[in-house]
Amino acid sequence: MDLFDYMRETTQEKESPLASRLRPRTLEEVVGQQHIAGKNTLLYRAIAADHLSSVIFYGPPGTGKTTLARVIANTTRGSFKQINATSAGKKDMEEVVKEAQNALGMYGTKTILFIDEIHRFNKGQQDYLLPFVEDGTLILIGATTENPYFEVNSALLSRSFIFELKPLTPADIKTLLTRAVTDRERGMGSYHPVLDPDAMNFLADVSGGDARRALNALELAVLTTPKNADGQIPITLDVIQECIQKRAIRYDRQGDSHYDTISAFIKSMRGSDPDAAVYYLARMLYAGEDVKFIARRMIICASEDVGNADPQALQVAVSASLAVERVGMPEAQIILSQAAAYIACAPKSNAAVTAISRAMESVRTQGIKTIPPWLQDAHYKGSADLGRGTGYLYPHSYPSHYVKQQYLPDEIAGETFYEPSEQGYEAQIKKHLEELKRQR
Repeated sequence: MDLFDYMRETTQEKESPLASRLRPRTLEEVVGQQHIAGKNTLLYRAIAADHLSSVIFYGPPGTGKTTLARVIANTTRGSFKQINATSAGKKDMEEVVKEAQNALGMYGTKTILFIDEIHRFNKGQQDYLLPFVEDGTLILIGATTENPYFEVNSALLSRSFIFELKPLTPADIKTLLTRAVTDRERGMGSYHPVLDPDAMNFLADVSGGDARRALNALELAVLTTPKNADGQIPITLDVIQECIQKRAIRYDRQGDSHYDTISAFIKSMRGSDPDAAVYYLARMLYAGEDVKFIARRMIICASEDVGNADPQALQVAVSASLAVERVGMPEAQIILSQAAAYIACAPKSNAAVTAISRAMESVRTQGIKTIPPWLQDAHYKGSADLGRGTGYLYPHSYPSHYVKQQYLPDEIAGETFYEPSEQGYEAQIKKHLEELKRQR
């Protein structure tokens, strides 16, 4: 590192945003994510012992993916390299690989490569890393906000541990906010801010588990609020509301919480009470609740609580979600009211919830079973020689477009996961399935 690099890093450290300056440097400073980073967890032990294998950190923004990577950088005795998949190309990776090979060959030093937004790499770029991860030239740390099982090559996944980070709890956010207003070295303590408890509670709630969002709002509040006569910067609820650009959600004079009201809204629809559902909807809309959030919760309810008793309910909810984004308020309240009333009045069934719960439990406890050969793909070259697809009975070639055939793996053949209820349209589904069973 030359003088210019040193001066640049020193300046960045002082002038970087609060969320970056306050980033933990050790495992002990990490807030939240105790399910993966707490003492005696696999990740904690691996980092502390400097024996990390390739890992993928997956979770929403502001939950600590880059933070954990930087903690690893501060802990490891090896070389740590970082690139961002949004701007890096194959040439950047080739340079890292070359340096890693030299470090390993000449000094026996391992290289950890941190790739932020790894899902941005295409298949070819991800494939390029495979042999170097495989032979130990690189230890990969990937960070992504997208589900890695869909966005990262299966070959890379099989060579990596997947750690899912959860949104930080309000208590975690409060811990970080307290640290930020008291830390004079890396935080805002030298400005003498005084964070009002109501402002802290509000910021911890509306930040949605995103530490970066909460700290950015706090930093803006401190830097734009004048000092009082005592030389302190009072950070009130009004100041924080303005800085985070979101109104405090007050549903009544007693201050019912945001979560209580959405819970009452969902339970009213589940309980088939359209009047209560529309009432709680009105309370949220009056308080300035995000209409997209309400629409998302209705989509869940339409599937979870109505299901196939009225399949149209899910279509209504999804259509409402798309419509409110295009129309906006105040007309969006009419759309939401229509959808909420429909879901509340629809016949109810949670058979879909039970079905997927049973199926997931089967996979969890019994493992992945072999797909019957006649159901396997027979289109690629050589599949016929392997017996794939052989013996499959095409239902449309038979009367009533049905023929008896085993679809579940041999080990669990005969198990039942989906049991239709007697409610609404699902009663017809149940009758239809019973008729098919009699033909078997």
